[in-house]
This record gives sequence, C-alpha cells and structure tokens, in this order.
Amino acid sequence: MNPLLAEAWNRALAELPLVAILRGITPAEADAVGDALWNANWRIFEVPLNSPQPLESIARLARRFPGAVVGAGTVRNEDEVRAVHEAGGRLVVSPHFDARVVRAAAWSGMVCLPGVLTPSEAFAALEAGAHGLKLFPAEMIPPAAVKALRAVLPPPLPLLPVGGIAPSSMAGYLAAGASGFGIGSALYRPGTPAEEVARMARAFADAWAGTLRA
Repeated sequence: MNPLLAEAWNRALAELPLVAILRGITPAEADAVGDALWNANWRIFEVPLNSPQPLESIARLARRFPGAVVGAGTVRNEDEVRAVHEAGGRLVVSPHFDARVVRAAAWSGMVCLPGVLTPSEAFAALEAGAHGLKLFPAEMIPPAAVKALRAVLPPPLPLLPVGGIAPSSMAGYLAAGASGFGIGSALYRPGTPAEEVARMARAFADAWAGTLRA
C-alpha cells in the first residue's frame, strides 16, 4: 500500500470507520450520493460490482473525492481486481476469501478486505496479505463470536462486521472488538434520494460517536 493510501485508510479508520456499501448505485447518482456521504464525514465508499456500470461510478467517485478510499465490493477474481484498479479504485472488498484476489489487490497496492466467517479463513486471509477482515454475514457472527475472534487475531487488525448492521446494534459489536462496520441497505438502496442518504449517514455517524463516548 502506498503511503498516501495508507494515510487515507488509517485516517478513515481513526475518524469514522464506516464503509458505505452503495449496491445498485448508477453513475448519474454517484456525485450527489458521494457529496451526502462526504459531508457527513464518511471517507470509505464501496460500489459492488453487481451495480449498474460500477466501474464508471467508481471512477467518478475517485475523481470527485481524492481524499476518500473508493473501490469495489463483490470482487470475485483477479480480472475484476485489475479492472477496479484501472478505474481508479483503491479498495477491494469480497464476500468471500480467495487468496488469488487478496494477492492481486495487495500487489496492485490496494486495500483488501476479504469476507470471512471462521478463524481458519481469517488466518488464511492474513497470510495472503489482507489489510482487514470483512466479517460476513454479520447475522451469523454475533458480538460473542467477534469477541472470540478478536482474542486470537492480531490486536491492530481491522474487523468490520457487515450485514444487517443498524445504529442500535453497533455498541455490542464495538464492545466485542469490532473496528468499524460496512453499511449497506440501511444507508442506501437503489434510487434512494441523496437527502435521505445524508440523513442516514448522519444517524450512523452520530451512533458511532455516541458509542465511543458511552
């Protein structure tokens, strides 16, 4: 990971480690939705590759928000890693662990967050070069399971539960050792107006800040 990306990634994790999962977004929506997120202090934007014209949306967001960490979700193979990199993406998120995807992302200098469910997958992902772990689906990884994983994984390693996360559920995961969260349909669904995205982005940011103060 190059120093500028490392700085942006570490700053995002320190200030508001919430990943905006914009599944279904179109390029025409990207600027307005991105503005709503940026103004609510979100700095990590993920466009899943099963969205309409995802590479164009990634390219638009990367150009508009050079201080953000922008990339793709639902990345399944090395060709997709290369395509995301060529579009200007700096983040690769997968629903699963595939060592070839992790190595390709790391070789390209990108942040890589593979999806894992078990300790075996978690350690294999680290061995392949993952920079953090997407705990997915979070519905199958309750806070008690996160606590157990955190006890055996390297302490600085980012652990981000994804799937069904709401502002009200963040405190339990944080107490168990989660580092942040990926937020999908509770933040954005296809066609959600930017004003509504802004409202929900602020609600999640406030919940995160309140959880830290509690």
